[in-house]
Amino acid sequence: MIYINPDAFLGEPRVWTPERSRVAWERCYAVLSSAVAGRAVERLYIVFGVQGGGKTCWIKSASKHLIGDTAAVFDAALPAARHRSRAIEIANSKNIPVSAVWIDVPLGVALSRNQMRSADQRVPQEAIESVFSLLEAPSFSEGFSEMFRVDQSGVIAPYSVE
Repeated sequence: MIYINPDAFLGEPRVWTPERSRVAWERCYAVLSSAVAGRAVERLYIVFGVQGGGKTCWIKSASKHLIGDTAAVFDAALPAARHRSRAIEIANSKNIPVSAVWIDVPLGVALSRNQMRSADQRVPQEAIESVFSLLEAPSFSEGFSEMFRVDQSGVIAPYSVE
């Protein structure tokens, strides 16, 4: 499995600035582009939701039995279709199917989980509230081949927009 997360490119300790964020995102897209160009992956999973929602924990638990070795996993907030579009376009350009995994938790759960993080991993409350306000459910019209919703207890179920 190829794991892609912009936080991994911010350095240790994790220091966020607008410039470092831009560089981190560009590195993520470069890794994804390289993986799909070399056909190193057969599927892209975009795991998205509010910070503190449990994306990374879900990936760790699901990677062995659901995701598999021949996939790339993009682990980032990516709250709206416009935020997810570049990764989808990169995968679709090489006919790599893209799965949406929406980690859908209430704001209070995300804020509580965020407080349990170590100080250097904690996200400012304002940033979480901002991302939460931008959250859009996934849609097949974005280019997803399948969509799933994961609730606050970690239960995954197929998702579709009626």
